[in-house]
Amino acid sequence: MLCAVWLIGFTIASAEDHNTTRATAELQTLPDTQPLLLEEPLDEWMVRGINRFAERELSRSSDGRQRNWHRDYASEDRYLQSVQANRERFAKIIGAVDPRVDQPTLQMIISQDDFQSPAPILASSTECIVRHVRWPVMDGVTGEGLLLSPKGQELTASVIAIPDADWSPEALVGLTADSDANPFVLQWVQQGCEVLVPTLINRDHEFSGNPAVAFTNQPHREFVYRTSFEIGRHVIGYEVQKILAAVDHFVARRESQQQHRPIGVAGVGEGGLLAFYASAIDTRIESAMVCGYFDNREQIWREPIYRNVWSLLTEFADADIASLIAPRRLTIEACGVPEVDGPAAVTPGRRGGAAPGRIRTPPLATVRDEFSRARSHYQTLGCPEKIEFVASDKGTGPAGSIPAVTSFLTGLKLPATLKAPEKLVPHLPLVDASARQSRQIDELVERNQRLVRDSPRIRDQHWGKANRSTVESWIETTQAYRDEFYDEVIGRLPHAKLPINPRSRLMIDEEKFKGYEVVLDVFEDVIAGGILLLPTDLQPGERRPVVVCQHGLEGTALSTLDQRKDRFLERGFAAELALRGFIVYAPQNPYRGGDAFREIQRKSNPLKRSLFSYIIPQHERTLEWICTLPHVDPDRIAFYGISYGGKTAVRVPPFVPQYALSICSADFNEWIGKTTSNLYRASYVFTGEYEIWEWNMGNVASYAELACMMTPRPFMVERGHRDGVAPDEWVAAEYAKVRRHYDELGLGDSTTIEFFNGPHTIRGLGTFAFLHKHLNWPEPK
Repeated sequence: MLCAVWLIGFTIASAEDHNTTRATAELQTLPDTQPLLLEEPLDEWMVRGINRFAERELSRSSDGRQRNWHRDYASEDRYLQSVQANRERFAKIIGAVDPRVDQPTLQMIISQDDFQSPAPILASSTECIVRHVRWPVMDGVTGEGLLLSPKGQELTASVIAIPDADWSPEALVGLTADSDANPFVLQWVQQGCEVLVPTLINRDHEFSGNPAVAFTNQPHREFVYRTSFEIGRHVIGYEVQKILAAVDHFVARRESQQQHRPIGVAGVGEGGLLAFYASAIDTRIESAMVCGYFDNREQIWREPIYRNVWSLLTEFADADIASLIAPRRLTIEACGVPEVDGPAAVTPGRRGGAAPGRIRTPPLATVRDEFSRARSHYQTLGCPEKIEFVASDKGTGPAGSIPAVTSFLTGLKLPATLKAPEKLVPHLPLVDASARQSRQIDELVERNQRLVRDSPRIRDQHWGKANRSTVESWIETTQAYRDEFYDEVIGRLPHAKLPINPRSRLMIDEEKFKGYEVVLDVFEDVIAGGILLLPTDLQPGERRPVVVCQHGLEGTALSTLDQRKDRFLERGFAAELALRGFIVYAPQNPYRGGDAFREIQRKSNPLKRSLFSYIIPQHERTLEWICTLPHVDPDRIAFYGISYGGKTAVRVPPFVPQYALSICSADFNEWIGKTTSNLYRASYVFTGEYEIWEWNMGNVASYAELACMMTPRPFMVERGHRDGVAPDEWVAAEYAKVRRHYDELGLGDSTTIEFFNGPHTIRGLGTFAFLHKHLNWPEPK
């Protein structure tokens, strides 16, 4: 049984107790380590420290952003040329990467009862007529909304006005009373502008799910985000593409008519974000108005997850995005927006698990500060009059104040003789907004599913330069792929490590092994820690292999010693391996604490980092220290992880060459489908792991490619038939790629998969034999 010191998690209640603990620790530490005097659970200390590190990095992000810019203010042409690469990178990180249709056209939508009228009027006033329209965007994707046309006057400009996600197009133009939207867009119609008002994916959750699986409490925007992120797409990018497809239509029409009509884009709240981003990407937009969105984004991790953009703050604060609009007209309006507190309550018949996130009206002071940074680019370029700041009622009033509307019209070179617009009068029943929302969601989700189905082909093409003719050629030609995955999917921390500063204390004292809790420094506030198990029969001068045993989600290092976790074993797998004579190290990984660790991912993604950006350096530091221990053979160190530890098994050893082999237990599967499928019951689309996605991984490498990065080191999969992680068929098909790869390189004996009749657990039969064989350690008799 585990007898022991069991200090972890205990609170030191008095100075006397503290001194006693210190004296005890000094007598029971590993050689060449300081006493570990930890007064809280290791996992809590670790997670809190990484959170502090990530927050500090966000606050420092402005220091590094400018390294990615080389603005040339000498002339407008040279300026535009100097920021073009930034513009292209911005489009890529928001997922606006797919080609749009060649001949976009606005199509009038009519019902069966309206066949006699080719363009039925939905509503009108003496100044304006309103029609229901849609337009093609890309294969299988359309935009849909309202088109407002001036009545009785020549067109002067084309405007796309984007409502907040909580508002329907009808709400923005005053046809419904279900929001506090100000119908300011009608004032643009007064000036001869045609105004297109698109439908956004909204924040309701009616369609977030699949009747064949389950429905959830995720906002529709999050549901689309979840199916998009892994394949390098985003709900933001899709909706920007819808806006730009409308711009394509307006540009094509004016060219065919040989009449230049300026194009403007404006938006409120979520629509402000989209207007801002679309205008940054497309220089054909001559005037942009951003209402209630512009702000300092260092707290973006607190906003809804559907605003999470990988690597955003490494290059693009809001002021930098504004610099992509220069020298065109930009109007920033500080105003009130619909505020959000998420997630929604879980209602009967629905799953929970939606990500937390909130939206607040940006504070006027921070908007002004960010605006001043944006204005500096216009100032240096010599056009400060092209950017204007407006505060609607001290920054909390409704969007579309007269100064903001006037500023926007100035960018379209239109006079502003504004008056109160007439209210629209409906002539036909309003569009079924719920059915329209369902169509828009289904199009994007189905497009994502098609992209997922095509992703193996994309990955095969991507890996086309890898040479499998020999082991040497494979290693040489795949280093670039290994670097790419680390840099672009995981995110590499550029920081130099601190001195190692090892601390330890005895925790477990058994007849056949002793266990020491160990803590090592990695970066400021970032530690590596775990439990080292040393067999008691170690002989002087003897060097033995090491097995690093990694726990699963919400586990601890101690859970690897718990027999309840590994149902086929008498003890936990770490303890069992120690009893077999291996030196064993059980690291504490930071995926523990619910939202506390998921916030690490949220804080890190904007800086092009993920949870594994910290986990890989933790393992590097751990192995650096383990290799100094007198009984360790540094050439025989294995990794063995279960569940989330299995995720670690394909994301850490390929990038840490000190690992001699890797075993992935209870996780290996077709990862891209697992993270994006709207049909598989255990897909992460339907669960509470809202941090799990890795940007564009589906186009770079799935589990087979990651496992092949281990070559020529041995790799094994352990899989229970009743493991709900994925179907056996997914696991077998993905592993078949690995087996073929090893076989083709003459390394077939270095990889295997063991299926067993059991659940999500460690079997410890074939895997233990694999460890003994490849670590050259005799099995017990």
